Amino acid sequence: MKYTYQYFKRDISWLSFNHRVLLEADDDNLPLYERINFIAIYSSNLEEFYKIRVADHKAIVSGAKTDKESILASQETLEEINMEVNSQLEERVRIYEHKILPALRQNNVIFYQSSIVEPFHKEFIRNFFNEEIFPFLQPVLVSKGDIVSFLRDNRLYLSVRLFKMNYKANNPSRIQYFVIKLPYSKVPRFIELPQQEGNYYLMYLEDIIKANIGTIFPGYEVDCCYCIKISRDADILIDDTASGNIVEQVKKKVKKRKIGAVCRFVYDRLMPDNFLDFLVDAFHINRAELVPGDNHLNLEDLRNLPNPNKLLRINEKPQPMRLNFLGKHSSIFQYVRKKDLLIHFPYHSFEHLIHFLYEAVHDPMTKEIMITQYRVAENSAVINTLVSAAQNGKKVTVFVELKARFDEENNLATAEMMQNAGINIIYSIPGLKVHAKVALILRRNDKTKPVSSYAYVSTGNFNEKTAKIYSDIGLFTTNREIVQDLHTLFLTLEGKIHQPQFKYLLITQFNLKPELMRLIYHEIELAKQGKEGKIILKMNALQDQEMIDELYRASEQGVQIDLIVRGICCLIPGQPYSENIRVTRIVDSFLEHARVWYFNNDGEPKVYIGSPDWMRRNLYRRIEAVTPILDKEVKEEIIEILNIQLSDNQKACFVDSHLHNIFKYNTAASPIRAQYAIYNFLKNKNLEKIKIRNP
Repeated sequence: MKYTYQYFKRDISWLSFNHRVLLEADDDNLPLYERINFIAIYSSNLEEFYKIRVADHKAIVSGAKTDKESILASQETLEEINMEVNSQLEERVRIYEHKILPALRQNNVIFYQSSIVEPFHKEFIRNFFNEEIFPFLQPVLVSKGDIVSFLRDNRLYLSVRLFKMNYKANNPSRIQYFVIKLPYSKVPRFIELPQQEGNYYLMYLEDIIKANIGTIFPGYEVDCCYCIKISRDADILIDDTASGNIVEQVKKKVKKRKIGAVCRFVYDRLMPDNFLDFLVDAFHINRAELVPGDNHLNLEDLRNLPNPNKLLRINEKPQPMRLNFLGKHSSIFQYVRKKDLLIHFPYHSFEHLIHFLYEAVHDPMTKEIMITQYRVAENSAVINTLVSAAQNGKKVTVFVELKARFDEENNLATAEMMQNAGINIIYSIPGLKVHAKVALILRRNDKTKPVSSYAYVSTGNFNEKTAKIYSDIGLFTTNREIVQDLHTLFLTLEGKIHQPQFKYLLITQFNLKPELMRLIYHEIELAKQGKEGKIILKMNALQDQEMIDELYRASEQGVQIDLIVRGICCLIPGQPYSENIRVTRIVDSFLEHARVWYFNNDGEPKVYIGSPDWMRRNLYRRIEAVTPILDKEVKEEIIEILNIQLSDNQKACFVDSHLHNIFKYNTAASPIRAQYAIYNFLKNKNLEKIKIRNP
């Protein structure tokens, strides 16, 4: 029977992922402040979602040249988004107010949720307001008219309604409205109050202002005040196919992000209708942008909530380990010359990658270092090492992607600094983002005897800060074909090769998708022959319908498919055409970020790692790099880790046909929490004594 394949909507699927993040805050087994942090992550994720995805749909709906079908589709999606977000926000309120706050109180941390405080704190908050807050407040009168006060993106404002004393009853027209921007740059959002009888006290900055609001407006009586915020469209479109300087265009476009169109106006849901109506008219807000919120907005700030009770248990995450055979003074070059090396972040120390680059700096045979940079850490040790290499006489070439969303300014500043240090900078390719995470160390000597060059292919950025919280893997190898392929890729990025050929590496725009199709088709053929057809795909997102269709077809032929997809997954499991496909989602202490693909290949597995997800943007609008794993021991290590993740019965969920996160709890089996099990697995391997013979 021929079925019509169906797909989840991308944005609704993403909301399912963010709901899974919220569920971590509901887990009583986690340390309390870890749960609070997940509320912050959930809120931060949602903020970016509105700025990019919701703003995009609103632009389609309001676009004069948009076709009717696209408008209707976006309108329908926006309605679904609103329903789902409202449902999730109700759950967030339940978790925060009925679980988190009582749990804090049980641990002697009293977190005030309004301007009403105990009598013994009244003098403190009055003095604190007068001395620390009041000097930085600048109330702005709001009125209906041609002049509209500008509200900054994602900044909290206190909207105030007041009237002159003795005028309210006789002359309602004398009511006035003000907005006050909360002075976060001068005062913390959360204020620690004096202890009392063994209890610790915390209070929101805005609640202290509310408690003293009359001081700001002498001669007036304050009727009420509520927090508001605006989210602005942050998706900047850079037409790098047009003539002109890409650097100057990025600089101009980034500045415009701060004044982007309003995509969300969030307000305290307790605000009276007539108060809200006034603000809507005064700020020219489209009612489609209204989103009711809680008493306290911007809960992403909770990641900075002070922990005054030092006895309160914190989450002890696994600390990065150093590999025994790669001590402080051991040569990674020497090890990799004999055997491929796989590094797992954040379980292994990022210092090994820095050490690798430092070896290149001081190695007399290293002539050139080539590397990509997508998201650069501030004060990056990687960048400092590249600068040292250039100063040490090495030729250094860095491809800097200026179109990395929200990192444009940092990438641009870093690129200019590197250029001033003598590093050859290649900027964005017209029409494409370079998302590959690769490095190449080219070595030569003056003798006829060949020397090894080194390739590094990773699933994560060269960013030591994200390497502490993102789960990624990177491969070091001296395999000549992979080194040559990587050199070809860099020459292509430089515009020196226009029709490259790759033997081992899979590169989008050239050979990635055809090879993926071939690998899936091979598993289908094995299943047709009665052999085991098996595929395991780990990635952050699965959206491309053409690739999903291939997986549907494989399932129909009996190929067993396990998907480990953290975020967006548009493939619908549990259908007649997907009955052999299982979708697993893991959310835990670290962000699952690695992309790993396994094809059983009749018992001789083929395993790949690299930078792309199976999103349309990755497969069609980016340069991505994927490497096969050729070393047998390294391959077995990756397969073991995939099996650990599929065995997780603590933090893993099945995603069902309704986008519900169904936990894989199994009380009959031993508890397996994949990230911690992987850490122990790698730790045990590290304890093995590995001796490296001198070359």
